Amino acid sequence: MICITGAAGFIGSNIAAALNERGERDLVLCDRLRDGGKWQNIRRRRFDDLVAPEDLPRWLEGARGKLRAVIHMGAISSTTVTDGDAVMRENFKFSLMLLDWCAAAGVPFVYASSAATYGDGSQGFDDVFSLEALDRLLPLNLYGFSKHAFDCLVCRRVFSGGALPPQWAGLKFFNVFGPNELHKGSMQSVLTKVWPDMAAGRPVRLFRSHDPRFPDGGQMRDFVSVRDAERVVLWLLDNPHVRGLFNVGTGRARSFKDFIGAGFAAAGLPESIEYVDMPLEIRGKYQYFTQAGLGGLRSVGYPYAFTPLEEAVGDYVRDHLAKDCPYR
Repeated sequence: MICITGAAGFIGSNIAAALNERGERDLVLCDRLRDGGKWQNIRRRRFDDLVAPEDLPRWLEGARGKLRAVIHMGAISSTTVTDGDAVMRENFKFSLMLLDWCAAAGVPFVYASSAATYGDGSQGFDDVFSLEALDRLLPLNLYGFSKHAFDCLVCRRVFSGGALPPQWAGLKFFNVFGPNELHKGSMQSVLTKVWPDMAAGRPVRLFRSHDPRFPDGGQMRDFVSVRDAERVVLWLLDNPHVRGLFNVGTGRARSFKDFIGAGFAAAGLPESIEYVDMPLEIRGKYQYFTQAGLGGLRSVGYPYAFTPLEEAVGDYVRDHLAKDCPYR
C-alpha cells in the first residue's frame, strides 16, 4: 500500500488521482474531510482506507510490512495563520513522527516542503542541500518557518548519520495550480480565485505593486502545474535510490499579469484587469519574485520538461474551470 497524507487536499488528491490512473488502487488516504466540498476531491478515487490524522500513528503500528511508501502532503498551508503551536504541531511534529516511523520501518518517505522557506529571496532559490545553505534562509511567515525547521532537522540527520528512511525526499513546491483547489479559500491560486469574475465578464482584481522595481501586475512567481508536481512524486517512487531536498517549479518566473492573461486567452475572453492595494498586514511579508533553481532535480537525473505556463493554464481552464464539474 501507499499512504498519502493530505490526500483530500490539493496536491495530495492529484497524486492519488495520478496513482489511480496508472493502476494503483492500494492507497490509504489520510485527511480530515470536515464539512464543505473537500470530499469531492476524492470522489472518483479508489482506495483501501481513509484515516484521520490523529488516528494515523495507531494505524501505522498495524501496517508494518504492508506499506510501500508514505507520501506526506498534509499541512496547515495558510501563509497568514498566526497560531504557532498549531502550525508546529501539524507541520513539524507530525512530520517528525512520520519520518521516525518510516526510518524504523524501512519505508520510503516523500514530503512536501515549500518555496516559502526561501523568505524574501535575497539568498536565491537554489536547492543547495547543506547546513550552511539552509542556515542562510529566513522565512517570512509561520508556515515557511515550520517547513524550514523540518528541512533543517532532516539535513542535520543526513550529515550526522541520524536515523532516516531508505529513501527520503523533500519537495519545495513553488506556486502550484490546477484542479481540486476549490476548498482552499483564500489560499487558492489567483487564477482559481478570480475565475468566477473572469467567466462572468467582470474585471479581475490583482494586487497593486508597492515595490518600485515591479509594475502593477508585474510581481513574479514560478507558476507550476500540479500535473508536473505529481509527476515528480511518481518519478521519485519509481527511483527509490534518489534522496534529497528538491525545488519543484518550472525554473522560469512569470508575472501575475501573464498568468491571468493566459486564463483570459484560454477562455477566449478579452483581458480585463483592475489593480487594488495590497492589504497592509501582508505587505511586509510579500514575495515579489520567486523562481526555482532546478539544479537539484536535474543532478539526480529527473528527465522531464515542465509544462509552459500558457499550455498548463489552457489545460486547467478548458478541462476543469470551464466545466460544470471542475474536480479531477
